[in-house]
This record gives sequence, structure tokens and C-alpha cells, in this order.
Amino acid sequence: MHDITLPVQRLNDRAILPEAKTDGAAGLDLAACLDEPISLAPGQIRLISTAIAIAIPTGFEGQVRPRSGLACKHGVTVVNAPGTIDSDYRGEVKVGLINLGQEPFEITHAMRIAQLVIAPVARCHVDAVDGLDMTTRAAAGFGSTGL
Repeated sequence: MHDITLPVQRLNDRAILPEAKTDGAAGLDLAACLDEPISLAPGQIRLISTAIAIAIPTGFEGQVRPRSGLACKHGVTVVNAPGTIDSDYRGEVKVGLINLGQEPFEITHAMRIAQLVIAPVARCHVDAVDGLDMTTRAAAGFGSTGL
């Protein structure tokens, strides 16, 4: 486990700081910062403001993930899950939500809309080769190991 500090800047006085709701929570809840409610129609995608900016330490990334309650109960999820926030990004954190449910869903100010997981990143160096080592699976892909 890494113990890091995440600097967070409020871009609006009404912004809610990210918060872990339990001691064992892997993610920090991200809350909407809205002047008025947003109705998300079935199939609709909207970019939702959190009115915060963060400074993720070098060597880490932010992963924006769905909240299971919103996804399972209402069909509302993060459209590009998991969304990635790079350590050198300093703009506003916004969350792309999609309503996969059958009914419109209302997003209100301070509603917890996603979770933010800060995770270490391995730096890769690409090496062009003529071939790859063979494995038992080889090139077998989608569904090759059964259901």
C-alpha cells in the first residue's frame, strides 16, 4: 500500500472534496458540483462538473470508475470507465456519465457520481521485435477460455 497526499483545489466554493467513505475503501467519491439539476435521459452522455482540480503525484494515475450503486440500481455509469487522469493534468476533473437505464436519471449538486482510485503506474519502454515468445494460449482471444 502507498500512502500519498493528493492536493485538491476547489474551483468553486460549493465543490465537495473527494472522500473515502470507509477505512477499507479503495476509491474516493467524486461529487457533482452543479448550479441546477441535470436530467440524464436514457442513452444520453453528459460531462458532469466536480469543480475540483487535483495534482496526482508523478508515478501515479487517477482512475475514474463507476459507483456500483448508480450502475446497478439506475444504469448510470462512467462512459469511458475507467477514465484516466494523468499526473501532469491540472484542469478540472469532469466525469462523463451515460444513462444505460430505461428511465431518466436526475443528477443533483453534491451527488456522489463516481469514484477516484489513485494507482501506481509502470513506465513502459517499447522494444520492436521480430517475434514474441509462445504461450499455451497464443493468439486465442475473446471467449477462448470458456464462460
